[in-house]
Amino acid sequence: MVGLGGATMQLLPSIVTDERVEIAGVVDADERARRDFADDFAVPAHESVEALAADPGVDAVYLATPHALHADQAVAALAQGTHVLVEKPLSLTVADCLRVVEASRASGAHVVVGHTHAFDRPVRALRDLLDHGDLGEVAMITSFNYGSFLYRPRRPEELDTRLGGGIMFNQVPHQVDLVRLLGGGLVRSVRSSAFVLDPSRPTEGSHTTFLDFEGGAVASLVYSGYDRFDTDELTGWIDENGAPRRPDHGSATRALRALPSPADEPALKAARGYQRGWAPPVADGHQHPHFGLLLVSCERADVRVGPSGLQVYDIDGMREVPVEPVAAVPDKSAVLDDLYRAVVLDEPSPHDAAWGAATVEVCEAILASSRERREVTLAHQVPRRRPAVAVSPDPAPRDPAARGA
Repeated sequence: MVGLGGATMQLLPSIVTDERVEIAGVVDADERARRDFADDFAVPAHESVEALAADPGVDAVYLATPHALHADQAVAALAQGTHVLVEKPLSLTVADCLRVVEASRASGAHVVVGHTHAFDRPVRALRDLLDHGDLGEVAMITSFNYGSFLYRPRRPEELDTRLGGGIMFNQVPHQVDLVRLLGGGLVRSVRSSAFVLDPSRPTEGSHTTFLDFEGGAVASLVYSGYDRFDTDELTGWIDENGAPRRPDHGSATRALRALPSPADEPALKAARGYQRGWAPPVADGHQHPHFGLLLVSCERADVRVGPSGLQVYDIDGMREVPVEPVAAVPDKSAVLDDLYRAVVLDEPSPHDAAWGAATVEVCEAILASSRERREVTLAHQVPRRRPAVAVSPDPAPRDPAARGA
């Protein structure tokens, strides 16, 4: 485990309840967090990614560090033959992403780029439904999400686009991964407008983007993180992680304004990272994670993806497609499925380094298209690889109390 911030806190519940995975070490720049995590999980604390990857007891490293560090850290781990699970984005530039692609090929070690909402089980269920062919070809994909992202506590670099701040390398990769997974992967061109609506948060906080796929499908992406309208209103007030919540429009902004000083914001951000004695949350009315409204129109049906699963609309009406219940809160177990396949079965993930580079290329093109007010054509897209049908052995939940074993 490398980095003990918010991303790790979302993946950790799935890790500690999955018998295929054992935590074997930790790296974090914060000595307190690193020490507490090492003590709680009875694992060694290392000073660097290189030292962790060199540990013979480590099969893979999970990189949940600031975006600008991902490529160098991934290359360092791959150079030692250690597999890599890295948070999105793979890097901030296509050029750096391609360094990771080459390092993976040279070493034979695999890369899994996640966890985006393309790993959500309802999205995977829709992918499988589309592969079956009964719905016909995909024509239109709509991803529409409004929330409070820009006003959650941030470090200064998280409000600087050049350093990976704002929505472009944090939230938009979710949308791009989703629609590329469902649209076949090969985006031909991008046309976008992005907006900085609050000078006190000087980075992109919203966008509208049109993607044209090589196969003829198109996707429309809309995202706003300005803490006004909230698309959880359209999902029965189930939040992004699948948890029930109460309506609270504007609450994130009000909480920031209530701080004694803007200088207190980074500390508030740090408090959301790992804390001693952590225990996984209890599922109480939880459903599947989601990323706002996702609607796919095919030749013979429209399909909506939501926290309760799939709804298919056709000439016979609406029918529900069941999706297996969540395994942890939030449920990120599909990420571990891909990691297991890569490490144990030597099966590349559909979300490998080349896929991650293609997603970053779309994000770069969104910025360029908005700034230059033109359509941008792409050169590094890759088709979606179809995964194996099943994971073997089947993942089995374990008692979280045994996490230090």
